Amino acid sequence: MSRFDKSKLPSRHVSVGPERAPHRSYYYAMGIAEEDIAKPFVALASAGNDSAPCNTTLDAQADAARAGVIQGGGMPRRFNTITVTDGIAMGHQGMKASLVSREVIADSVELSVRGHCYDALVGFAGCDKSLPGMMMAMLRLNVPSIFVYGGSILPGRYEGRDVTVVDVFEAVGRYAAGTCPIHDLTALEKVACPGDGACGGQFTANTMACVGEAIGLSLPNSNMVPAPYSSREQIAVAAGAQVMELVARQLRPRDICTRAAFENAARVVAATGGSTNAALHLPAMAHEAGIAFDLHDVAEVFKTTPYIADLKPGGQYVAKDMHEAGGVYMLMKTLLAGGFLNGECLTVTGRTLGENIDEVTWNPDQKVIHDVRTPLSPTGGVVGLRGSLAPEGAIVKVAGMHRLQFEGPARCFDSEEAAFAAVEARSINEGEVVVIRYEGPKGGPGMREMLSTTAALYGLGMGEKVALITDGRFSGATRGFCIGHVGPEAADGGPIALVEDGDPIRIDAEAGTIDLLVDDATLARRRSTWRARDHDYGSGVLWRYARNVGPAWAGAVTHPGARAESHVYADI
Repeated sequence: MSRFDKSKLPSRHVSVGPERAPHRSYYYAMGIAEEDIAKPFVALASAGNDSAPCNTTLDAQADAARAGVIQGGGMPRRFNTITVTDGIAMGHQGMKASLVSREVIADSVELSVRGHCYDALVGFAGCDKSLPGMMMAMLRLNVPSIFVYGGSILPGRYEGRDVTVVDVFEAVGRYAAGTCPIHDLTALEKVACPGDGACGGQFTANTMACVGEAIGLSLPNSNMVPAPYSSREQIAVAAGAQVMELVARQLRPRDICTRAAFENAARVVAATGGSTNAALHLPAMAHEAGIAFDLHDVAEVFKTTPYIADLKPGGQYVAKDMHEAGGVYMLMKTLLAGGFLNGECLTVTGRTLGENIDEVTWNPDQKVIHDVRTPLSPTGGVVGLRGSLAPEGAIVKVAGMHRLQFEGPARCFDSEEAAFAAVEARSINEGEVVVIRYEGPKGGPGMREMLSTTAALYGLGMGEKVALITDGRFSGATRGFCIGHVGPEAADGGPIALVEDGDPIRIDAEAGTIDLLVDDATLARRRSTWRARDHDYGSGVLWRYARNVGPAWAGAVTHPGARAESHVYADI
């Protein structure tokens, strides 16, 4: 007798009863046997494609998971969704598509699962926005789900040292400064990315991969395994088998991703010096589960979390090194011992986080992950800011930074292109606060990342000699005094829209403040003449996104979320 009661699963709507004979005929057309149609239907959602190395192994991993699903008594069904890969979209108008793709990924996975009445979901993702997009879909649908990261790229080697794509972005700045000959730039670009996998540092992809394990949606110590390693196939098979255990128990994402689990995830982001984009994606994921957890909640967790993982871009090591040091669970072992994690949260193993961590033995000989008693710094690698320039908040990555206060005159640009041109022309002056505005979720639209600009500044030797503030975003690969997510954004008439060249701005990442030092009367006079700007998109997805997107502090979401639900898909 089957351990699955099909009469209570969504797939009954396409497979059970005489009235579903037409539906079953489609499954017979694909060579599926009658006994297999009677099993639970498991979606294997892959963000695989040929767009970039982040995604090139995902389809093979998703196909490997079929064996695990079959072993566990299910019927696997693979489908694909899109990705927009930031490394290729970076520095031009294509970056406007990046954050929007997160919503499209979540929406497309939801639609495929809803339309075909799948009972469970194993999601495979590789590049930045596909990770939160896939997990958002899991929380929205609330069917038993497991998230699998495709794995990171191995580091390249150049002149005897490990390199990543960030070294190439920064070399562009050195080339503009005349300190990197074109043949050196060409040689570097050819070796920086040696094969399959997502960016190797603690940039957005690896940050959100760590979140997958910390929040309980991924199998323990699965996500730091590099993409080229053969063990990734075993992880995929194990995920397929384990999701069937979740179906049998009806253990769902919202049972796992509680408020405490989101706090655990934020702890791990801060402890690893992770991407500031996590402060955008964690609120968006929480929104799908009906949990209030915004930028300010994330920042509160960051304030009290030690920075303990020595990872690029602020540190020395990459994801491969973290995997060899013991992975995310090695990091969580010391965080739990220090009282920084809630060990009672459930995970996709069916056990609690604490029970999973109990199976890990601390390795005192590895160099990547420090004990919480001897951290790299006593507070997190990412800091939330608030003040007169950002009443709704902002965020900065401080991991590896030597300077946590900055005050200087504003230098304003109304687009990233204008700022990048000034950097290339070497017209940015030491001590200035570069302001890039009208790049927020609504104003961009799409809230572009500014890695091309920040990396070029570093290449020019200006990385810690200027500050950069934007209502857009920064790549997880960005380093330096770079503050993103400033809200309200310029398109909504936030204070960032009123800044003029020369205005003094003060930033204190220790105190968590960011202030425009201009009197209220002057700002009121400027506001009286300010007019909202039109963006360049009068139709299509970017127009629709600009009309629907909410503020960055709440995750830049585009729908009311679980708190407005009248039903959950899993219960249809």
